[in-house]
Amino acid sequence: MFNDKNHHLSATEHTVVDGKRRSLIKTASLAAGASMLGLSTGGVWAAGSDKPEKEEVKVGFIPLTDCASVVMASVLGFDKKYGIKIVPSKEASWAGVRDKLINGELDAAHVLYGLIYGVQMGVSGPKKDMAVLMSLNNNGQAITLSKKIADKGAVDGASLAKLMRTEKREYTFAQTFPTGTHAMWLYYWLAASGIDPFKDARAIVVPPPQMVANMRVGNMDGFCVGEPWNHRAIMDGVGITAITTQDIWKDHPEKVLGTSDDFVKKYPNTARALVAAVLEAGRWIDASLGNKNKMAETIAAKSYVNTSVDAINQRILGRYQNGLGKTWDDPNHMKFFNDGLASFPYLSDGMWFMTQHKRWGLMKDEPDYLGVAKAVNKIDLYKDAAAMAKVAVPKDVMRSSKLMDGTVWDGKNPKAYAASFKIKA
Repeated sequence: MFNDKNHHLSATEHTVVDGKRRSLIKTASLAAGASMLGLSTGGVWAAGSDKPEKEEVKVGFIPLTDCASVVMASVLGFDKKYGIKIVPSKEASWAGVRDKLINGELDAAHVLYGLIYGVQMGVSGPKKDMAVLMSLNNNGQAITLSKKIADKGAVDGASLAKLMRTEKREYTFAQTFPTGTHAMWLYYWLAASGIDPFKDARAIVVPPPQMVANMRVGNMDGFCVGEPWNHRAIMDGVGITAITTQDIWKDHPEKVLGTSDDFVKKYPNTARALVAAVLEAGRWIDASLGNKNKMAETIAAKSYVNTSVDAINQRILGRYQNGLGKTWDDPNHMKFFNDGLASFPYLSDGMWFMTQHKRWGLMKDEPDYLGVAKAVNKIDLYKDAAAMAKVAVPKDVMRSSKLMDGTVWDGKNPKAYAASFKIKA
């Protein structure tokens, strides 16, 4: 391409030209690989000053449906497009993910939103500055009640509260991490039903893949976890779905792509490439029913979620049943892209988790809600990655939502919001 004009260039200029040629060849080969997979090839930023500083990125995940965009970014080669190689690492518990993010054993992880904020504030283990690179999904978790108490009439919040009043004993509910999303959805729902999650019940921590087995042997009356474990409890005849988390808060924030602040400072290009790759994977999953089914088949494998495809593929398509004979199609099922809204790390989302940590006495002092969220949620880095992946970005870094009890959260007065609940620590 340069031949006719190259004969009179100096040695230095030859080097520059050859470098450009190699870069173009590399870009073309990446694009060819992507087009073979039927992927978009726009915006390869993997050369020059944008080149990822660290090309192999170890990303932890827990066996849950919402690890899918991290897994598919690796399986479909979206990572290669941005000059990195994602190495998915299956982890046993959220506490393990926390420890490995803190000590650098993992570069990043599919992780609970509230876990990242818990570490940032020093209320869920050692205090360390953390980073939310992007949100991974909206919706798609649920609260499961045991078949034993469902047979006694406890099938939703009101009937559970009634059973707990009439049949007095210690009731045990499981979540997956003390400051995590599942703990907050569980506590919010119990409190909205008039049940104090700490005074009227006992809360325990169980890793997601162990929920169903623990319910089978009678270790808990209910749990909050991500899919596919709520649907699995119905398939196995040990539990019923009392409520989905999208019915607690439509399009709620859930898992994030999390890392340490140190990692972002040391490897900004790598972090940006990682976000772009996972963004593309989320968009690919949400693009069609066929893609969702292919995703379900992929992540059901032993190396990922380790369950049957039919435990995953029903709810990912919005096909719900509650284990009591009711079935419905839910348009607010798990979304990985949601027109880019599922991926954007809204500051108000991070702030909400802090309001709940304060509400339940996990934080003693009132934090600088907005200041902390601005430090943790890497909005500018996300915007750069979104530009690379050709994804539109919302105009506002805050959003407004109405939750199941009618309260509106918009991030405007977090201190008053945290103090406004009747049931709190």
